Amino acid sequence: MKINVQDFFNQHRLSPQQWIIFGFTFLVALFDGLDTAAIGYIAPSLLTEWNLEKSHLAPVMSAALFGLAVGAVSFGPVADKIGRKTVLIIAVFIFSTCSIASAFAQNLEQLEILRFVTGVGLGAAMPNAVTLLSEFCPDNKRSLLVNTMFCGFPVGAALGGFMSAWLIPHFGWESVLIVGGTMPLILSVLMVFMLSESVRYMVIKNKPTAQIQKILNKIDASAAQATEFVLTEKAAVEANAKSGIAIVLSKHYFIGSLMLWASYFLGLMVFYAMINWMPTLFKEANMPAHLGPIVAGLFALGGLGAIANGWLMDRFNGNLLIAAFSFLTAVSVAFIGLSLGWGLAAFIAVVIFAGIMQNTAQSSLPALAANFYPTAGRTTGVSWMTGIGRFGGIAGSYLVAYMVEKHLGLVEIFYILAVPSVIMTLCLLVKNALYKDEAQRLRSKGAGQVSHTPGH
Repeated sequence: MKINVQDFFNQHRLSPQQWIIFGFTFLVALFDGLDTAAIGYIAPSLLTEWNLEKSHLAPVMSAALFGLAVGAVSFGPVADKIGRKTVLIIAVFIFSTCSIASAFAQNLEQLEILRFVTGVGLGAAMPNAVTLLSEFCPDNKRSLLVNTMFCGFPVGAALGGFMSAWLIPHFGWESVLIVGGTMPLILSVLMVFMLSESVRYMVIKNKPTAQIQKILNKIDASAAQATEFVLTEKAAVEANAKSGIAIVLSKHYFIGSLMLWASYFLGLMVFYAMINWMPTLFKEANMPAHLGPIVAGLFALGGLGAIANGWLMDRFNGNLLIAAFSFLTAVSVAFIGLSLGWGLAAFIAVVIFAGIMQNTAQSSLPALAANFYPTAGRTTGVSWMTGIGRFGGIAGSYLVAYMVEKHLGLVEIFYILAVPSVIMTLCLLVKNALYKDEAQRLRSKGAGQVSHTPGH
């Protein structure tokens, strides 16, 4: 009996095995968020204990961001070559052990190197988690599950704050890095024994039938009857003959790749500009000092809106949905500076709305990318989008620093910060115009098949 792998997922209810995969990838996202944010939580203690100026921490702060970009760009093609599970476990092992090692750094130079290597692991982990989960999802729940998993990141970042508030006074700043590294280290060991490799990946790599059946049997026993496994997807035959990099840069996918890279870059540009500078800007605007960090936190929590958008993306055009959220981000960010004169309640309402719109759009992009690329290039596609996009975070921080140096007012600063979201909207509309009907057209003509039979 011939079994189409994706049809198999679509025809059966989500099994405990698929929920295990969701749980592992959610925890990867959670620990990723915790470790990414850790340096911010321990920074005040470092300033005091090591007798530093704030400017001295800039290289340490940026080291992890550069590591994230390097890890995402370099490990994506590796995962498309040797497997999602293997690279995901290696990535979690790297960032967990380096987080623990960072607790024993004796000076800024050592901490900077360790944070860079930690960033490499963090950058490799998330795209692989997104890809692995997406390849176990039925079509009608993929975006919802991937977006929900991705929300583990802001949850982890928030958890790190609560954890740090208790640990640092009792055990010192080192304890945050040790605890934040030990938990994912244990997770990486559990994943060796309990996490399954993507069966879509296994089919295109012609892995033994018995291995594929062993995994699918955990989802439904009917897989035992299979004599052949096939994978039907867009551009499958052409894609199977290429490396992940070749697919992402191919004539067919290149413009779409550019639009995704630009969108992620521009989105992170706005996010990091807002998160890093809102407390400082609002303090200069004579807003109560304690409200700056709270408002910034409320902005970040808007990412939970991605869960609802995942449900919508499974039913409607993801390009247009994220474009709409990006446009609303531009409008609301543009009004933040003006709303300071409308009263505190109105101001906070505008910031929260902007946070929901911006973070929903940003957190939905990995699911959009996972749906866009074929299996043979999916991890490379998602990884390169997130890796290249990381430089947007660096650009956003420097952009606000430049505007502050030029003594621009808050109204002008937020007007300018709205521009990247306008451009992001246009990028997504271009992608939609070029690729909107692709999947439907290929289905109607008969998409290529990758098949696997016993003995191959």
